Amino acid sequence: MKPLLTLIMATLTTAAFAAPPACGSDALGTSRTLTLRREAAAWGTAQHAALPGLAPREVVLTFDDGPRPESTPLVLKALADQCVKATFFMNGEPLRQHPETARQVRDAGHSVGMHGFRHDNFSQMPAAAQLADLDAMVAAYREVLGDEPAAYRFPFLAEAPALLAALKDRGLTVMSVDAGAEDWLPNQTPQMLADKLLGQLAKSGGGIVLLHDAQDQTARALPFLLSALKGGGYRVVQLRWE
Repeated sequence: MKPLLTLIMATLTTAAFAAPPACGSDALGTSRTLTLRREAAAWGTAQHAALPGLAPREVVLTFDDGPRPESTPLVLKALADQCVKATFFMNGEPLRQHPETARQVRDAGHSVGMHGFRHDNFSQMPAAAQLADLDAMVAAYREVLGDEPAAYRFPFLAEAPALLAALKDRGLTVMSVDAGAEDWLPNQTPQMLADKLLGQLAKSGGGIVLLHDAQDQTARALPFLLSALKGGGYRVVQLRWE
């Protein structure tokens, strides 16, 4: 029995050391999880109805345009340091180019949606090209993540009728936004990004937040942004699809 007991103790010790450290009471944290049905819905007040089930000052953090090995891991670290879960809307080309980074996002417990195979403005493209891009995006998602996608965000939020109809036929949820930091604009300091984000949230009262994990300035500023959200009394809700 002694060798078996030794093996059990060694296993438990290894598991203990492998477990991620718990966040302190000063962390922003994830207050709860909101589980949505896999359906052809559309949320985000920039273009659609408000996401149902969110209370005032609750936010859903979302990141677009990745995965990008130079910046996405920094975003993941900032989120992990604050015990925050988010949703990443990935493009198909970098998804295929950097599958290990995409799986790192998924394995960290974040939700993953789609953002077009290429980051094109579909409102300016023929319908056939829009549908071909969607097919390529879905194929890349399945290939890299081994799962069926549930949600889609249009690049530039440029929604196009043909692609909207195709997403509806496939039962995919369209995610727009409620607030953001305009973090694609160059040469912004963390304070500038925080001021924009909190200013927009003051108007919307909360909701779906748009950021970009492919932006170096966003990755560097994210610890400051998360601290600003906590200081502003906002609570993070993670999205899941059943």
